[in-house]
Amino acid sequence: MRLLTVIAQKGTKMICWGDMDTTIRQIRAREILDSRGNPTIETEVELAGGSRARASVPGGASTGQHEAKEARDGDPARFGGKGVQHAIAGIHTTIAPALAGMDALEQRAIDGCMLELDGTAQKERLGANAILSVSLAVARVAAQALRLPLFRYLGGVGMHRLPCPMFNLINAGMHSDAPIDFQEFMIVPRGISNFSEALRCGSEVFHALGEALRSKGFSTAVGDEGGYAPALRSAQEVLDMLLTAICRAGYRPGEEVFLALDAAASTFYDENDRRYHLRKSGNKALSSAELITLYAELVEGYPICSIEDGCAEDDWEGWSQLTRALSKRCMLVGDDLFVTNPLFLQRGIEQGIANAILIKPNQIGTLTETLDTMQLATSHAYTTIVSHRSGETIDSFIADLSLLSPFIKAGAPSRGERLAKYNRLLEIASIKQCPHYQHPTS
Repeated sequence: MRLLTVIAQKGTKMICWGDMDTTIRQIRAREILDSRGNPTIETEVELAGGSRARASVPGGASTGQHEAKEARDGDPARFGGKGVQHAIAGIHTTIAPALAGMDALEQRAIDGCMLELDGTAQKERLGANAILSVSLAVARVAAQALRLPLFRYLGGVGMHRLPCPMFNLINAGMHSDAPIDFQEFMIVPRGISNFSEALRCGSEVFHALGEALRSKGFSTAVGDEGGYAPALRSAQEVLDMLLTAICRAGYRPGEEVFLALDAAASTFYDENDRRYHLRKSGNKALSSAELITLYAELVEGYPICSIEDGCAEDDWEGWSQLTRALSKRCMLVGDDLFVTNPLFLQRGIEQGIANAILIKPNQIGTLTETLDTMQLATSHAYTTIVSHRSGETIDSFIADLSLLSPFIKAGAPSRGERLAKYNRLLEIASIKQCPHYQHPTS
């Protein structure tokens, strides 16, 4: 059996597993396409000991204005300006030379070096997409070099449960052409005893929903995140259809399977009149208080366990009202509000706003900052939900990351880039070191 050793050479610590040297030797990046056919970045990191690993990063359609910035070429003659060749050039000419010779096991030092190279608050120089692709690839190759599953490398021996999946079964808002302003309608099988059965539940409800939609003459084409995008007329009609599908699949709403919303309220908020304009559904304009009343009515009438982005990212007073009204009845999840950023989360903690946070690594741009935000949330009793983006790749990194969280949100059990995450969790569930989880009950 080969032993892990630590040696010193020219003042630099190098970690070896027998002959497995974890010094970074080479970093290469390439342009690939995401699930919407837009360019994104895949980066491969090679170590001196021979280990190689890749990571690719997603892109979002509904993005918060405070998110870390992607680097895009801006050339309208190529991919409509969305190319990432300049970002890739930055990896090759700026990041790779700076990281060469560093120890891949020193994730914080590596991420810190890239942050220093960029030097901007929102990673505007090198781009969060470039920085994150390197950050995740470094973590994956380090785990490979140590012969550890990625989830074990990220979380250590304390990793003991798989997350509860949140399936986006009906897409609306900016994710489809459906005439409903709220962006996502999810089912949450938190009353199911283990991940494998929870995934089966999600699949069965998804297919039951398709049958119910077809029987009523609705389209069963799917949106960006794999869910259906029917032309239903209201949020209530969507929720009713989901309840029908849950029952048709043989599950009990409110006991085994719950409902969740992603309102994405920033997308229909007008900063000038500080009102929420539901232009797709009735062209109504609501104050924060009126919108919260609508949520309260939905929570009263349906087994809703989570509302994401119930108010706009800069409507902190609205969020305060929403938290006072509903925080004891369901999760109130900050996505655009917190953008996986510890500074915004700290403000929420201090003001008593929301009680959960969506975790999207590409909102903040490095693995280290992502983990720091998750730790801050957990230490202040905020629930974390590891999440995909609408423009995804087949990279399953967030599946391993989600073992640090009670929940994962990776879309419907449909489309390969979504199923890559769920199938990775099935693989993890089969690994003896990681027993089946027990779902959170609150």
